[in-house]
Amino acid sequence: MQQQDIDIEALKKDEDFLANLKTIEKEMKSENSIDKGYKLLGSKLAIEASEDEINDIFTFIVNVAFDRLAEYLTQHKSFSMSDPEELATARAIYEHGIQRYSENDKKGAKEIFLVLHHTIDDEELKDSMMIHACAVMAGNSFEEFIENIAETSAIDETSPTAFFIQDFVQPKDIFLQMFGQYVKEGKEELKVLEEKK
Repeated sequence: MQQQDIDIEALKKDEDFLANLKTIEKEMKSENSIDKGYKLLGSKLAIEASEDEINDIFTFIVNVAFDRLAEYLTQHKSFSMSDPEELATARAIYEHGIQRYSENDKKGAKEIFLVLHHTIDDEELKDSMMIHACAVMAGNSFEEFIENIAETSAIDETSPTAFFIQDFVQPKDIFLQMFGQYVKEGKEELKVLEEKK
């Protein structure tokens, strides 16, 4: 299947396309929908919208995601990866964690990865988040994590969870054994959330 090049300039003037974006934006705000926020963000990035517009959408996504996370933690709910809205929420939190990690905020990154390990309802992703957290606890910089631990060449872009790093240079169970001490520490830290049940 040949992918057609999108004519960005034509899209910027396409009234139907622009009207559709306005509809998505209204729905995003009225439904507090992160999923729609990501759809809008993708389209706005495609048409090279202003930095302010992009930042506004991104801020909306992050704020709603963390409000929802707080609510889920209080109610002891998990994020279902088969629900587009909950998947988008977990994605926003994960991307924020990766950003923290890349900015060398190791404490913030570790806490986000541990909380995702605790709140995602998918075992493979739970393990991946624990490996992220352990890599941070073991003192790996973000660059070291990407170069020596993560396997980013095998990403299946058709998967709805493709934006989570889930492949590593060793099988997950081996990493979890190697990081055994940190896994234990991480689980100790998460007990606080368990005790609130």
